[in-house]
Amino acid sequence: MKKTLLSILAHPDDESFGMGGTLAKYAQEGVEVHLICATRGEAGEVDPEYMEGFSSVAQVRESELHCAVEQLGITAVHLLDYRDSGMAGSAQNNHPEALINAPSNRVAEQIAEYIRQIKPQVILTFDPIGGYRHPDHMFIQQAATQAFHLAGNQDFKSFFPPYQPEKLFYHTIPRHFIRFNVRLLRFLGRDPSKYGKNNDIDLTQLAVDDFPIHARINYSGVKDKKDAAGACHASQGGMRLTGGIIRWLMWLMGVKPEDQFMQAWPEPESCSHNLDLFY
Repeated sequence: MKKTLLSILAHPDDESFGMGGTLAKYAQEGVEVHLICATRGEAGEVDPEYMEGFSSVAQVRESELHCAVEQLGITAVHLLDYRDSGMAGSAQNNHPEALINAPSNRVAEQIAEYIRQIKPQVILTFDPIGGYRHPDHMFIQQAATQAFHLAGNQDFKSFFPPYQPEKLFYHTIPRHFIRFNVRLLRFLGRDPSKYGKNNDIDLTQLAVDDFPIHARINYSGVKDKKDAAGACHASQGGMRLTGGIIRWLMWLMGVKPEDQFMQAWPEPESCSHNLDLFY
């Protein structure tokens, strides 16, 4: 039986900086890997040097997305064509075409259509806080969860017949790494509540949130592919976000090249750590 995996995310680069190792691992093993990307990342900041040959930020980031998809071995990327909403509190939140202003039921139905068409056994998306509380991440996580159940509902009428995936997982960031960074930033005299390029990520809050881990996927065999995919997103930091001091800190802490997932469906009986999302 053909194995198929579907990742449902919000922006170009989410697939690389997040669960890229897992996507590359399964693609290399012959699994058909699909990606739904809700926006083209219009709200991302892009330095002028990366705009050469492009007329908009959306074009730059979509081009980077296709580069990353090729590096990871993803079979196909499906764009929902919503607009990037930006970080919480930004002016981008108010754009009428922003993802967070779309009717959640409509987005869930669009995703459910893709689920019925693609027929994945396994679906991956963000954890309930979207990794770092990005409004689009949390919105698409909720829509993906709704779509997971909607796809198998006989009452939902669409072009494709009902299909129910077997498993739903939420990707989570290792909390011990976040807590270490909070302590390190404070030691260096920096405010961990104002982290990131725009000082709009509160690491202290992320360190408090925690989720059970039910699966750990080691991607050491495809780490080069994850790195290459990350490098495709040069306008968003590229290798600066996965290499350099970040890589050194991960080595220092003994962080393994693995992705962690919380199993959302079916509800697991225990917190046993599966090594394969399909079993």
